[in-house]
Amino acid sequence: MSGGSLKRNLAYVAVLGACIVVGTLAGWLGSRIDNYAYDTLTRVTPSNVRPPQSVVVAIDEETLGAEGGMRKIRPILTDALFQLAAVRPKTVALDVILSDKGDEAEDARLEAALRGTQNLILPCELIGDAASSGTTSKWEDPLPRFASSAVALGHVHPEQDRADGVSREVSLEETGLSATDKGSPLSIRRWALSLEAFRVFQGQEITESPQDLQIGTTTIPAARGDRGRAMLVRYLQAGVPIVSATKIRDNAAMLEGKAVFLGVTALSAARDRLVNPYGENVPGVAVHAHAFETMAGGKFLQAASNVNVLGVSLLYAAVAGVAFALLAGWMSYAVAIALLLFAHALPVMLFRQGAVFPYFGPVAVAWLSCAAAATFQVFFVRRQLSRSESEKSRYQQAIHWAAHEMRTPLTAIQGSSEIMTNYALPEAKQKQLSEMINSESKRLARLIQTFLDVERLADGHMEIKREEFTAASVVDTCMTRVKPLAERKGIALTLDSPVEGTLVGDRELMEYAFYNLLTNAVKYSPADTHVRVTADARGTDLRLSVQDQGIGMDAKELKSIFQKFYRTKKAEASGEVGTGIGLSIVEQIVTSHSGRMEVTSEPGKGSCFTMVLKRHS
Repeated sequence: MSGGSLKRNLAYVAVLGACIVVGTLAGWLGSRIDNYAYDTLTRVTPSNVRPPQSVVVAIDEETLGAEGGMRKIRPILTDALFQLAAVRPKTVALDVILSDKGDEAEDARLEAALRGTQNLILPCELIGDAASSGTTSKWEDPLPRFASSAVALGHVHPEQDRADGVSREVSLEETGLSATDKGSPLSIRRWALSLEAFRVFQGQEITESPQDLQIGTTTIPAARGDRGRAMLVRYLQAGVPIVSATKIRDNAAMLEGKAVFLGVTALSAARDRLVNPYGENVPGVAVHAHAFETMAGGKFLQAASNVNVLGVSLLYAAVAGVAFALLAGWMSYAVAIALLLFAHALPVMLFRQGAVFPYFGPVAVAWLSCAAAATFQVFFVRRQLSRSESEKSRYQQAIHWAAHEMRTPLTAIQGSSEIMTNYALPEAKQKQLSEMINSESKRLARLIQTFLDVERLADGHMEIKREEFTAASVVDTCMTRVKPLAERKGIALTLDSPVEGTLVGDRELMEYAFYNLLTNAVKYSPADTHVRVTADARGTDLRLSVQDQGIGMDAKELKSIFQKFYRTKKAEASGEVGTGIGLSIVEQIVTSHSGRMEVTSEPGKGSCFTMVLKRHS
């Protein structure tokens, strides 16, 4: 894999990784959207159609109106409990806190009713602030005279946190402080009222583990967390049967053998009315009954783990990335659409199997990954197309140059050979034509070598030797070779100062580069002018400059001078046939020797090309 390809792939993976991070963060911030999705799935998913095992005996508006309101709550409870004892429910869970003393006669009758109730469970709740003792709340329990009649106490906190006011789960355990006989508070854990009711109803004890609770053959998926154990409630769409406390005898058959939840449902008196996922206003006592039915039904909802959610998000990003990396055109977009449909459908499918999978985060990852992968590939394809067009243009220029430059020597060779073949020529003329053929053949060979050097240098395939040589020897050799050309045009070629310093690199390439600068200066300078060579050693740098007295170049030309196949105005004005690639080779040779090229020029005053090279210490 090439370096460019590796960088592109790493950038691609980084973009998809950013999509996962952003989508996951969006999922955490968009928990309310997940709640809306949960409520919607609850409404569209059929609930358990088995007969309910519980009944709510409601102290409703009718009961309060007939009995004298909430100030008569204890007589109302007393009558209801006596009537329930007659119809023999399997267990009775009371959702009215009996922590305060009342009228002694009323309390005595209520105590007798509680004592006569089979499998009675009384409520308790956390109140106040006991931070100095290590917890933040303390238990408010029923009066001891009432609590002695109960088989268990269950807390009545439906859940720990309802951010949007919708009750979706119950807290199965809570811990608070409770007073002891010695007066010092003691931290006590209590199970939920619904869980205690289910335990008593089943006649089994609770076996707990860090991941779940076991009651008989029923396993409740409620892992212990930082805030206790939470269980998602599967609300019955038809609701739990409700019987008014004034009509207990009329519904004796409905109540016999059931788990009865007795509490206040009147809108004017109930202080714990909640909203369920169906959007219905539900009193707290009914929420406990729905939680009981969730346990009795045995079909629990369990939230997906963070590891599974992250794994699915990674899978979405991987599928999107692979689709747009390996598939082209409509196929990649078809896979993306299928992925998005699957991402939207997965929470629905898992919910029907009892798993609550977050909606917003993974879907956001899927959308972001598809969009980012498509955008990345589009820009990559465009860049590849642009590069391909640039390469095509470069090779077209190279072929055009080769065809143009080779035409002249080939024409000379062809013409000379035809004359020698078709005519009887004097020996001197034959010798002249033979020398021309030899000269043009060498010229053609040099053109081909130059063309190959350009391509090899451009691709980085030319091997650079590492040898020591003096800069003076390179300058002397090149000036000696160029001097005859300069003398034919009457151009003075001078070296202004001695050349000092040793270079490390490829001597032949360095000679080629400096010779090219000298020949350009001579070719493109008017006759009877002056070409000066200067050398300046400063610190670790050696500056070799070639100054001519040609027509010069403007700032625009200087920006393009080292581009391949670029022809300057002075080259066109001089009438010299140049290739337009010599300076690009020079620049590449100098750069490959850790140097740089500098050019100064002014129209009408000539140009100065400087090779800045590193001297060997």
